[in-house]
Amino acid sequence: MEVIYQVLPRVWGKGKFSDWDSKCFDYLKSLHVSAVWFTGVIRHASGRPFVKGDPGSPYSIEDYHDVNPYLADEPEKRMQEFRNLVRRTHRAGLKVIIDYIPNHVSPECKDVPVCSWYDYDWSDTRKVDYKHPDTWKRMREIVSFWASLGVDGFRCDMVEMVPPEFLEWLIAELKKEYPALIFIGEAYEKGNYRRYIQELGFDYLYDKSGLYDNLRSIICRGSTVRGITRNWQFLQDLQPHMLNFLENHDEQRFASPYFAGDALKAGPALAVGALFNKASYMLYMGQEIGTDASEGAEGRTSIFNWTHPEPLKRLYRHIHGSNALTEYESGVLQAYRAVFECLSPSNIFGGPIFLEGENYDLCWCNSVVMGFDPEKHFAFMRHYLAPGAQKASAVVVLCNFSDRHANMTLNIPEDLRAREELAWLPAKLSMSVSPWGYSILSL
Repeated sequence: MEVIYQVLPRVWGKGKFSDWDSKCFDYLKSLHVSAVWFTGVIRHASGRPFVKGDPGSPYSIEDYHDVNPYLADEPEKRMQEFRNLVRRTHRAGLKVIIDYIPNHVSPECKDVPVCSWYDYDWSDTRKVDYKHPDTWKRMREIVSFWASLGVDGFRCDMVEMVPPEFLEWLIAELKKEYPALIFIGEAYEKGNYRRYIQELGFDYLYDKSGLYDNLRSIICRGSTVRGITRNWQFLQDLQPHMLNFLENHDEQRFASPYFAGDALKAGPALAVGALFNKASYMLYMGQEIGTDASEGAEGRTSIFNWTHPEPLKRLYRHIHGSNALTEYESGVLQAYRAVFECLSPSNIFGGPIFLEGENYDLCWCNSVVMGFDPEKHFAFMRHYLAPGAQKASAVVVLCNFSDRHANMTLNIPEDLRAREELAWLPAKLSMSVSPWGYSILSL
């Protein structure tokens, strides 16, 4: 399981690679982050008539073998400064992830052959030409180049628009050279999930069209939580290959008025996304203090223009020793810490339960329990049998996607209690949960 922190380095600190010092990494480790996705590292088009915004989009790659000069203290030494960033990240015990954009590049990119057209409204790009005989080799060489610099993984952009046979070949080839290399696919069609994992070889896929869309619908439109169960049943054994999230650079900020409007309502959604099963999780810079992108358009922190969100400035100062966070931001950070602390091996709720334990959806056996609302409450158990042990440890998590406090006595079904390692479980247990909160009960 990975916890990935996505950040645009150009809006962090002074916007330089050097701003990522030991205090920043210590802060991420306090959230149990295991990998940093540095978004917008590879040199993209800037200052051209076709560029969207200023400095432009990280997804209009101009030179696949270079980094953006504006990220370096000394632009002429920018590649060395990037190498130093990789070393510092690794010294902190964290992995480095960067973008790989196999579908399109800048119109002026010379690294790969391109078509004369672009997809959608991406007028600052041109489609990569996979019919050209040199394209596969060149696209493979690009990944190998960055892996040779110590990059541990790639978030692969819009993979469903790229020939799948190329992706299968690419991943297999690179894993011969770098067996531990991580490939994360931005995929949206749930019908493709199994193929992209089991055949093409992706390690993780966004579960945007599954869990994210369900959680957003619950929070924004009052939809039933039964969609969480349906998505879990659909995924089955693919769940450990999912990457769950509430925010990224494409989506609207959770705390913005376009989504929940209040970061403190994230508790139950975080608990489901991070604790329900063995899926990995992604956080977006400043999400954990309630950044609402009020400086941007429609609830998004811009990836096209220079921007310096005040909450991110305060977070950076907070990390470096000042009491810069507002009372609200501190409360949100405390709430996020509480969820991700559950992923610590030494956690009071059982440590490996949330990292390695099995999960069990308790909603079906509690739909008629007094106090349990099957449309707004989601309950599950995680249980773990340690090597050599005869008795499993277990916790129950109860999530409340409503404005009302709830008290209830949950049923623990007989089929769970029939298992030898769980025979000690009670048939019933009492729990309460606050509005837009979650409760964890260690059994």
